[in-house]
Amino acid sequence: MTQRAHPPQKSGGSAPGAASTPASAHFSNARIYKRVPTPSTSTERSLRGWSLKLCGTNYPTSICFIVVNEFCERFSYYGMKAVLTLYFVSYLHWDKDLSTAVYHAFSGLCYFTPILGALIADSWLGKFRTIIYLSVVYVIGHVVKSVGAIPTVGNSEAHIALSMLGLILIAFGTGGIKPCVAAFGGDQFDEENVSERQKFFSIFYMSINAGSLLSTVITPILRGDVQCFGGDCYALAFGVPAALMVVALVVFIAGSGLYKRNPPQGNILLEVCNCIGFAIKNRWRSSKHDGKRSHWLDWAEEKYPKRLIQEIKMVLRVLLLYIPLPMFWALFDQQGSRWTLQATRMNLAFGDAFVIKPDQMQMLNALLILVFVPIFDLLIYPLVGLCRIRITPLRKMAAGMVFAALAFGAATLVEVNVVKTVVEPAPAGKCLLQVFNLAEGEIRVQTPGGLFTEPIGHMQDPPKYEMLDLEASSKELNIRVTLSGRTSDCVQTFEEETAYSLFFYATAAGIQCKLAQDYIKKNEDGNPMLRFFNTQPEAVNLTVGDVTFHVPGDHGVSSNRTVTRREYPAVGCVSAVQECSSLDLGLLDFGAVYTVVLANTSGEVVPHKMEDVEANNVHIAWQIPQYVIITAGEVMFSITGLEFSYSQAPANMKSVLQAGWLLTVAFGNVIVLIVAEGAGLEQWIEFLLFAGLLLGVSIIFSIMTLFYTYVDPDQLDKIYLEGSGKDDDDVKKKTGDLQLDPKGKSTRL
Repeated sequence: MTQRAHPPQKSGGSAPGAASTPASAHFSNARIYKRVPTPSTSTERSLRGWSLKLCGTNYPTSICFIVVNEFCERFSYYGMKAVLTLYFVSYLHWDKDLSTAVYHAFSGLCYFTPILGALIADSWLGKFRTIIYLSVVYVIGHVVKSVGAIPTVGNSEAHIALSMLGLILIAFGTGGIKPCVAAFGGDQFDEENVSERQKFFSIFYMSINAGSLLSTVITPILRGDVQCFGGDCYALAFGVPAALMVVALVVFIAGSGLYKRNPPQGNILLEVCNCIGFAIKNRWRSSKHDGKRSHWLDWAEEKYPKRLIQEIKMVLRVLLLYIPLPMFWALFDQQGSRWTLQATRMNLAFGDAFVIKPDQMQMLNALLILVFVPIFDLLIYPLVGLCRIRITPLRKMAAGMVFAALAFGAATLVEVNVVKTVVEPAPAGKCLLQVFNLAEGEIRVQTPGGLFTEPIGHMQDPPKYEMLDLEASSKELNIRVTLSGRTSDCVQTFEEETAYSLFFYATAAGIQCKLAQDYIKKNEDGNPMLRFFNTQPEAVNLTVGDVTFHVPGDHGVSSNRTVTRREYPAVGCVSAVQECSSLDLGLLDFGAVYTVVLANTSGEVVPHKMEDVEANNVHIAWQIPQYVIITAGEVMFSITGLEFSYSQAPANMKSVLQAGWLLTVAFGNVIVLIVAEGAGLEQWIEFLLFAGLLLGVSIIFSIMTLFYTYVDPDQLDKIYLEGSGKDDDDVKKKTGDLQLDPKGKSTRL
């Protein structure tokens, strides 16, 4: 969560140097090559709040409304996004690959839409009205998304349709307003209050971090600890962010009488695109008799100022370095998707102190970034400099890529150990089988293929599932069981790609069997699953926490249901015939799937707990190193990348680089979307693939940086100022020999 200027990120404030830009700080310009309209008298009347200051300071009163608005909007966005992946998996029942793909499709759209929002604000509506109108769209999206999470509203198709519509509206809302809000806050300051404006952006940045941090802690609690409609309360988890967005809109409108509003001034991004398009078209139409130009952009000199062309050349040199950058974001943005899904298969308990939610781990990035920024700035970078290692912005960015790759290396090691507790489903033509012995004494089981070679003891917990070869989609098999020299046959029909439990119990007529289909998939939210097998002739009702089980009599099996992870020393039990007081089930742990056999011992019902799927045995703390490493990489890559971009571009071209930076994030999410849906790899292999790809890209990026020479854009102003009144060839010669800074610029937050 760095001081990135791309909108949906946790720190959408302007980067240093952007504060003085009067139009949209992210995408607009201070100097447009067309006539700038003069504010009308009515506009001037609407600016009567300019002189209102906070407590005798130079801070405008209006910024209070803007900061509160940003806090609520970031809480709204990140609170919704924190639970989004688990919503897809648990509520919409999508598989993990589809959930990941849709999550990153939404994230990518959130990074494409800011360009549209900036164009609307700078070329048509102005920032104030753009924020108002798109915030309304934002609120509607949140409401639609929340309604889609109510189980009683329509069927599953309606839930999917409402969810997708809500996400699209949210993407247009959050992306559209973000390039405007920070810049609109900067507009409130007079030109002479530069230091106050810089401090405002620090406050603005802190409000973003605070909103993000609090939301990623609170909304998972609302999802998991509050039960509604018989399960996790996603409607509330989405509804609270929706309410915060309503508050954000109301607060922003409440300050409308205090705002300083600049009229739309046009957008430099359009100007740049038009200039490039004209140069390409003119070059294509030229004949060989027209002579050569030193650069292909020089073909635009017939229509556009030479200064604009020179500035575009400088920007294109930086944009060329942006080409490898999407791969970093492809890894970084998986914290909310693949890493959250990994956390659901880990032990989330920190002793008896507290239990963390799997979707709360994302808060580590927000927390660590606040710690790492001053540490890197005040300690690590100076220490590296003392070792006579030349630190340049591009080297920092390459190091940040390496760190992100190392983080995914750490995630791979965690994943390899996490999957050891996962039961892999049977492939086509096979099924999984485990055997329970409820009879007194040892039994021997004979199956086709001789799966069970050792005798099975009374109430022995099966060590693992065995793979039974069917050689067909469905097959009737004869299972032979021997108890105390007596042999019986059990004929059952098995389906492929299914897991089964086979219960053997003794009756007066001999050994009988009961086949039950198993649920071997770990719960998506990390909680355990439980079922009961009743050996009694009468039905039994049990209450485990707030979940009620009805277990049919005469060797009946209840359905698998999710319960909360905790100790259950006294489970309520009701039986119409025999004594059935409270039962001690002990600890039902994260990720496990249990079968509890209810047996009769001395006239009482006694539970025997069996573990069908092993509990998660890798602690969630093992995820901390990967969060630490990738956050360190973010500090070196994201903050440095924005500062480098701003230091290498002319003042009125910074918005073009912001647009390019946003697109690298958008395309990074597209990469994840393609790999998640198209590759079909095991998760640890996919992590390793991403780590290897980023390492390769970092090498390519490092090679590209060898051919880049740092420039000082301020010299461009000096050259054109000195060149006033001189002929174009003289000025062009000077700009062609623009002084370069071989040491690079020192960039710090």
